Amino acid sequence: MNTLRLPYQTLSPDAYRGLGLTKTALDKSSLGKPLIELVYLRVSQINGCAFCLEMHAAALRAGGVPNAKLDSLAGWRVSALFSEREKAALAWTESLVAVATTHAPDEDFEPLKAHFSDAEISDLSFAIALMSAFNRLAIGMRQ
Repeated sequence: MNTLRLPYQTLSPDAYRGLGLTKTALDKSSLGKPLIELVYLRVSQINGCAFCLEMHAAALRAGGVPNAKLDSLAGWRVSALFSEREKAALAWTESLVAVATTHAPDEDFEPLKAHFSDAEISDLSFAIALMSAFNRLAIGMRQ
């Protein structure tokens, strides 16, 4: 692994603290920690952030998520290990991570309404955006 390019956490402490406050708020969300961590892990898979992959996979394992589920996350669409609620969240996750290509279509947004409140959809969207930001910082600064 390359050496850290810049200590962004200390160079931009207020901005970094803001991301931390967002994470703390999401930890209290009614989405639940397992779903949020699953979303964080999928975002990190898509973005290729090794640091975040290790951290979120470990958190999910510590929370009791079976290895088989973690092993099949990239293939969630065809796996029987994911609930319809998780599948809706993961489809939205992939749509937002690739927003330049997908443009967040209604077919990815509408299924959310069957499983989440408006506040939960908002929290889910913040979780996706937050992890995307953390991935970009970790990858860009070679964490």
